[in-house]
Amino acid sequence: MTVEQVTPYAARVLAANPGPMTLDGTNTWILRAPDADRSVVVDPGPLLEEHLQAVLDAAGDVAVVLLTHKHPDHSEGAAWFANRANCGVRSVDPAFRIPTDHAHGLAEGDVITAGNLRIEVLPTPGHTLDSVCFWLPQDGSLLTGDTVLGRGTSVVAHPDGALGPYLESLERLRAFANSPAGVDRLLPGHGPVIDDPTAVLTYYLDHRRERLDQVRAAVAAGRTTPEAVVRHVYTDVDPTLWPAAERSVRAQLDYLNG
Repeated sequence: MTVEQVTPYAARVLAANPGPMTLDGTNTWILRAPDADRSVVVDPGPLLEEHLQAVLDAAGDVAVVLLTHKHPDHSEGAAWFANRANCGVRSVDPAFRIPTDHAHGLAEGDVITAGNLRIEVLPTPGHTLDSVCFWLPQDGSLLTGDTVLGRGTSVVAHPDGALGPYLESLERLRAFANSPAGVDRLLPGHGPVIDDPTAVLTYYLDHRRERLDQVRAAVAAGRTTPEAVVRHVYTDVDPTLWPAAERSVRAQLDYLNG
C-alpha cells in the first residue's frame, strides 16, 4: 500500500474499503513533525490487517491513536493497531478508549503533542454526536473526519447524528477557516484534500439549507414520511444511496419539528 506524504506534517494511507459511503476508501492519517521519529495516527480505519500493518510500518513510534468518530470504517481497526503499536487510543466515545479512563477522551481545548507536533481538538458534533476535528497549527491543516468529505457531502447519521449541531459545527469551521489561524487545507476522512476550505464549507451550508427548504416543501405537499420525502427530494441522488439519504431526512424532519 502506498504512503502519500501530503504535507510536511501529514501522510495518508488509503484503506482498501471503497464504496458509495466511503468513496475511494478511508484515509488513515499519519501525523509527524518533519525529521521526527514519533507520530500520531488518526483513524486507523477498518479491520484490514494489510492496511493496518502498512500504517504501522510507516508510522514508526506511535505516541497515540486519535479517532474522529466511532463509525467502523474509521475505528474498527483501532484496538488491533494500538495493541501492536503499544500505544493508547483517544476518542470522545468511551467505548473506544485504550485505556478506558477519562484522560483518554477528547474535549474542547485538548492539545496532543508528539515531539514538535501539536494537534488541537475541535469538537464538531453533527455527522455523529462524537465527531471531532483536529487542527495542526504548524501545518495549516484541519483533519475533518466525516464532518467534511473530499468529494460530495456528508450524511447526518440520524439518530446518533443531529442536524442542528451539524449546522453549528459547519458555521464554526467556516469562521475558523476565515480567522487569523488561516486554514490552508482540509484533510478529510474520505476523498481528496480540499485546498479551498471556505468555499467548500460555504457550499456545505448552502446545500443543507437548500435541502431543508426542499424537505419543508415536500412535507407541505403531504409527503410526511422519510421514504416519501426521499423519493420526492433526492431525485438527483443514485437510488442505491437512498437509505443513507433517508437517515439524513429523518435528521431534517427532527430538526424542523424541534
